Amino acid sequence: MTRTNIISLAFFMGAFGFLCAQEKEPTNPEATEAYEPIPPKVVPGKNGAPPSDALVLFDGTDLDAWISAVDSTEAKWHLNNDGSMTVRDKSGDIQTKRNFGSVQLHLEWRSPKEVNGQGQSRANSGVFLQKRYEVQVLDNNDNDTYVNGQVGSIYKQSVPLAMASVPSGEWNTYDIIFHTPQFSRGGNLTKPATMTVLHNGLLIQDHFELEGPTEYIGWPTYQAHGKGPIVLQDHRDNSRVSYRNIWVRELD
Repeated sequence: MTRTNIISLAFFMGAFGFLCAQEKEPTNPEATEAYEPIPPKVVPGKNGAPPSDALVLFDGTDLDAWISAVDSTEAKWHLNNDGSMTVRDKSGDIQTKRNFGSVQLHLEWRSPKEVNGQGQSRANSGVFLQKRYEVQVLDNNDNDTYVNGQVGSIYKQSVPLAMASVPSGEWNTYDIIFHTPQFSRGGNLTKPATMTVLHNGLLIQDHFELEGPTEYIGWPTYQAHGKGPIVLQDHRDNSRVSYRNIWVRELD
């Protein structure tokens, strides 16, 4: 064996030994302990209050965080004495003044106690992330409709794992974890948006990969985009859906 071959073999054996050492099972607890990064301290909310790091979008006092999605004028929905707001029929959707990427969103919604309409015309509204991706709001109590359009569905894409609504006229909660889609510099999709939804504390959407923005007719198709507003829908059929206690934590 030449001197060059001996050196090459020694180098190979050394590298092999290093890799084996790296993969060797730790023999003490300290070898698997991490001390950085240190997570920020967040104080959880009590009795329905938002956590300390949340951005409050609606607390019942005003609609200052919202504008009309139609023409960017002030939001025209009803502000109620009980700390909620209600869709003003045919006034149009409202959206946040701020744009958001990936978020944890909490909100509470209520359909009217007095039942009116059927199918998709009973207390229909919706929560849109980035003005594109809708979680359906609907009164489905004794009111059947197509299951990928029922309450808790990711509209026309994902059927909820359960129908978890409380009786009509009582308050529901949605807790939504949304991760924005990712695109290459050329505008091609590299990672789809995902959504997890809890309805009244029950998991109804489990890290679902969205096929694209919500479409009423046709198949969803991604187009590259950045951050966008959160939108609450006026379905324009006298839905009278009310909302309260809306806050968001940015995950970007």
